[in-house]
Amino acid sequence: MIILISNDDGIQSAGLHALVRAVSDLGQIWVVAPDREQSAVGQSITISDPIRLFDCTVDGASRTFAINGSPADCVKLALSELLPERPALVMSGINRGENTGISIIYSGTVSAATEGAINGIPSIAVSLDSFSPTDYSGAAAVARRSAELVLASGLPEGTLLNVNVPALPQHEIKGVRAVRQGQGRFKETFLKRNDQRGRVYYWMDGHKLPLQETNTDGTVILDGYVAITPIHFDLTHHALLPKLADWETKF
Repeated sequence: MIILISNDDGIQSAGLHALVRAVSDLGQIWVVAPDREQSAVGQSITISDPIRLFDCTVDGASRTFAINGSPADCVKLALSELLPERPALVMSGINRGENTGISIIYSGTVSAATEGAINGIPSIAVSLDSFSPTDYSGAAAVARRSAELVLASGLPEGTLLNVNVPALPQHEIKGVRAVRQGQGRFKETFLKRNDQRGRVYYWMDGHKLPLQETNTDGTVILDGYVAITPIHFDLTHHALLPKLADWETKF
C-alpha cells in the first residue's frame, strides 16, 4: 500500500519530515514535494516551463523526489508518471500556519490534497497553527490517527479532510471537533518601496481580521481543539440556480 506525501513548504520542511515519520509504518511512503517553498500558490499548475525532478532522501520514505513545481504539479506528476501503482492515500503537510476559512483557497497544502481528491483518492491536508513551530509532535499524532481512520473507512468521492491543529503540547490539546469552514480572512496591506534604480515595487503584508463566528475551523483551534473539515469542490451556488433560470430568456 502506497501513501503519497507532498506539501507546499518544500522538501526540507521539518513538518514534512515529521509527517513521514508519523506514518512511515502504515505503508510504503513516497514523497513528491516542491524543491522550495510554494506557499499560497493555490491550485496553480506549470504549463509554460518544463518540470524537473531530483532524487532526494527523507528518512522513513521509500522514494523521494523534489520538483521545481507547485504542490498540485507534485501530485499530478506522481500519479501520472512516478508511482508504480495508485496510492491508497494522499497526505499534505504538516504546514507551518493554519489553513482555515478563506485561506484554503490560496493554500498550496490544501491544493496538494485537493489534487488527490480530484483523482478519487482519499486525501488529507494537515496544518499546524504556528508560523514558527518547534514541536510537531501533536500535529504528527493527529495526522497519523487521521490516516488510520481514513484508510479504515475511506472518504466520499471528491472529498478531502482539512485538518488544523492548535500549536499546543500534545497533552494540552483538548480534543477534536468536526466543523465547517469559516469565513476568516486576512486584510492585506502593501508596502511601497523603490529599488536602487528608482523603480517602484511592493511587498505584501497583512493581518488576520477578528473572527465574527462560532464553531468553525478558525474558532475551535483558538479554543484548543483540532478542527477537521470535510471539503469538496463543487463551487456551484445551488440555491441560486432556479433564480438564474429566469435569465435564460433575457439573453
